[in-house]
Amino acid sequence: MPSTSKADPGAAREPEVVVHRLDAHESFPNNPRLPVLLYRAAFRLLANGNAASSIEKTFARNGWSGGWRDGVYNYHHYHSTAHEVLGCYAGRALIQVGGADGPVLEFARGDVLLLPAGAAHKSPESSKDFSVVGAYAQGRSYDLRRGRAEELADAVRHIAEVPLPERDPVYGEKGPLKQHWS
Repeated sequence: MPSTSKADPGAAREPEVVVHRLDAHESFPNNPRLPVLLYRAAFRLLANGNAASSIEKTFARNGWSGGWRDGVYNYHHYHSTAHEVLGCYAGRALIQVGGADGPVLEFARGDVLLLPAGAAHKSPESSKDFSVVGAYAQGRSYDLRRGRAEELADAVRHIAEVPLPERDPVYGEKGPLKQHWS
């Protein structure tokens, strides 16, 4: 993992990586081939800096763009046309992945969540200040799917067409994404 430098003051040296493999669940395809990855404390965010901007710059430098700032929807949804990364720059939340029976993850300031195309996710609970930067691998266009049975076959086709990201959104050429997604 890269060490912290003046060029990238926010990136941590070695995050704890939590890996969740998700099988299809009801009308959520998830992505049995690519696991959801949670990088704990991937960013060391300064209290007096622009945390969101630091995360955005790191993601963009590594080819993850089309970004936005907001929270996470409180209903299960997924994207069939793009891999998504979320970087938490304020507050904390619970994020459930995989559908109604899926694991619930604690997600806090400095954490990064990588969601492969098809991975259902929602935030059932969050602090009032919870905020994330979201972005997509290679700036791909994304759709919003809510797990309707009639859209499943089409979504599965799209998921199979989404290429692997060229770079890890935080660590670039190397990093946990390269170790766990192939």
